[in-house]
Amino acid sequence: MVNAMLSIVIPVYRNEESLPDLIAALADVARRAKQDFNCATEVVFVVDGSPDNSHAILERALPAAPFASQLLLHSRNFGSFAAIRTGLQAATGTHFGVIAADLQEPPELVLQFLEKLSAGNCDVVVGCRENRQDPLLSRGASNLFWTLYKKFVIHEIPEKGVDVFGCNKAFRDQLISLGEANTSLVGLIFWLGFRRDEVAYERRARRHGKSAWTLKKKFNYLLDSIFSFTDLPIKLLSLFGLLGVLTSVLLAIVILLAKVFGNIPVPGYAATVLTVIFFGGLNSLGLGIVGAYAWRAFENTKNRPLAVVMALQKFDGAAN
Repeated sequence: MVNAMLSIVIPVYRNEESLPDLIAALADVARRAKQDFNCATEVVFVVDGSPDNSHAILERALPAAPFASQLLLHSRNFGSFAAIRTGLQAATGTHFGVIAADLQEPPELVLQFLEKLSAGNCDVVVGCRENRQDPLLSRGASNLFWTLYKKFVIHEIPEKGVDVFGCNKAFRDQLISLGEANTSLVGLIFWLGFRRDEVAYERRARRHGKSAWTLKKKFNYLLDSIFSFTDLPIKLLSLFGLLGVLTSVLLAIVILLAKVFGNIPVPGYAATVLTVIFFGGLNSLGLGIVGAYAWRAFENTKNRPLAVVMALQKFDGAAN
């Protein structure tokens, strides 16, 4: 490989405890990339408005790191996808790898991404979890999330989800050109197509800190994915509307029979109340779903930047 560079993009949020181990692991990755692939390495850290000391720790450590690096700071927390997008835009490599800062995904995965990408047989490589060493509750919640994601959003996604990936420059350029807000990174990766390959790995147990990937964030991410990549809510609304019509017909028959046999003391009361309640609820559900789509469309008309970089520093690395 001639004039090749591997850019590793890492979003950082509440990861101050794992950063020293991460930098040490990345030093080994950079050494192996140079030795095995004759490929230089740069690491792009994007601190996504983290409230801890992550930025200060990286600012002190990176000048002495044995690899070139960039350190970007968002003006506030815009989310991991925005941080990944910022890192990919700033990266200068020919091949790219995206990993997490918590060390639950092995950093050496990017070398497997690089091996497959450099062979020229694929444009994007996704990391597929074969197993995970998380607590039972967390593992169950994650499995449920990705099961729903696979069933309702992206059918070809691996059963246990995708958190990390690598790609070539052509795929990177297309990915960052998609400027929509409130979307799903995983969904966009599969929507883009290109030639795709997979690398299996085992997710490690978290050694430092607590995951910021909360149940609320998972739920919001699932909703963003559903509204961005499928018309399932519209289909469900249509189905509920059809069921509502059928129920109304059956209700009309019941009320008519009750009226004939004199079982309704107040004329029209039961039919009016039940009809108003049922269709009032159905109408509210429909307005909520349509409103969700309208809000997302409105968000994408604002043309605001998806993230704001407040500071940028570049370091050549101690051994470069």
